[in-house]
Amino acid sequence: MRSRIAATKAASSGMRSRIAATIAAGVTDPPAPRSHWLRRWRVDLVFVADAITAVILFAITSNMLQHAGVPHGTSPGPMRTLLLPLALCGPLVLRTRYPLTSWAVCALAALWTSRVVSVPISGYIAPLIVYVLCLYAVAVRCKTWVVISAGAVTVLGAVLLEGENFTTVLFVAAIPVATGLIVRTRRGGREQLEVQERRHEGERALLQERQRIARELHDVVAHHMSVIAIQAEAAPYKVADPPPELVESFAEIRASALSGLSELRRVLGVLRSEKAEVAPQPGIDDLAGLLESARSGGVTVTSAVTGTPRPLPEGVNLSAYRIVQEALSNAMRHAPRSAVQVKLYYGDAALVVEVRNNGLPPNDQADDETGGSEFTHGAGHGIIGMRERATMLGGNLQAGPAGKGEFLVTAALPLGDGEPEDTP
Repeated sequence: MRSRIAATKAASSGMRSRIAATIAAGVTDPPAPRSHWLRRWRVDLVFVADAITAVILFAITSNMLQHAGVPHGTSPGPMRTLLLPLALCGPLVLRTRYPLTSWAVCALAALWTSRVVSVPISGYIAPLIVYVLCLYAVAVRCKTWVVISAGAVTVLGAVLLEGENFTTVLFVAAIPVATGLIVRTRRGGREQLEVQERRHEGERALLQERQRIARELHDVVAHHMSVIAIQAEAAPYKVADPPPELVESFAEIRASALSGLSELRRVLGVLRSEKAEVAPQPGIDDLAGLLESARSGGVTVTSAVTGTPRPLPEGVNLSAYRIVQEALSNAMRHAPRSAVQVKLYYGDAALVVEVRNNGLPPNDQADDETGGSEFTHGAGHGIIGMRERATMLGGNLQAGPAGKGEFLVTAALPLGDGEPEDTP
């Protein structure tokens, strides 16, 4: 029984706390930043004006209430001279921080005053000014349903308290609501414009940073690539009767340097502009040139295609080419003069790319029996980049020793909504 009573008290206490928090500030938007001319020396001039106005209206209301319906020679008492004026005018000080609370106190004070004083509340201009200002704060800061509720309460209160004179109160109350909604709409549009301006500033800063990176890349890399191409072209002429193999090797070095320089310039074009003019991205149709370049680098490359070749999605086409390119680069770097097999399998739901070489470096022989898929070569990021490309498309990639001193890279790239198929 005691536990039930304790639970009931805790629930009621939590409900009261939530209601109090809602009335205080739970349904209000944050106050708009004051302009510099409304905030001087860290003082909110609007709050100062509200406080001064509240004091003046308090004095006016106190003077009016102590003479309203009080017989001559009778003391009005502290309720008329202090409590009622304070309840009617004091909420004006709270409207900047707690608009809903200030309006609610004003409404209750008006109801209380109508019960104590026989004169209608509309006959007192000072409390009506406070009510209008608090209702304006609600219209500007509170949620839409709160503004509608405050308007409905104002209409109901005017009908009950003012009788036939309620139209005057409604007209006066409609002015702050309409003004508050207009101010709120303009403020919302201004905030959206500021958000767009900040986003555009961020985009401009990003473009400037990309241009700076492009300039640095050009200064650091393009010069050296050009020097390599020039030296490779001039090297055969420095030797009398150079062997044809030497001339061919230097020609391939020059072609590779020029190709890398051309691709670098395309990348720099993307960095320099949001709409750069770039060449079409490579794809599966360009594998023949890639395999021939790898053969000139000292590896033996064979290729095979199974399934029915068909047009591929742009992302799959590019990623398949880049995965084969990175796998061949790793083979030339870590296993020169090895034999590499490149296989493509066109499945119903996925394109499977397999690159196998038989030149596992000696340091990796100890891991040959594990066949792990999380294998990485050295300190580079080639396999990580390949795996990211496959994952981006919803596929998967495995790379690691495959037994018998071989290294295998297998990627499954989905072609549609189906799941990636297993390696054939």
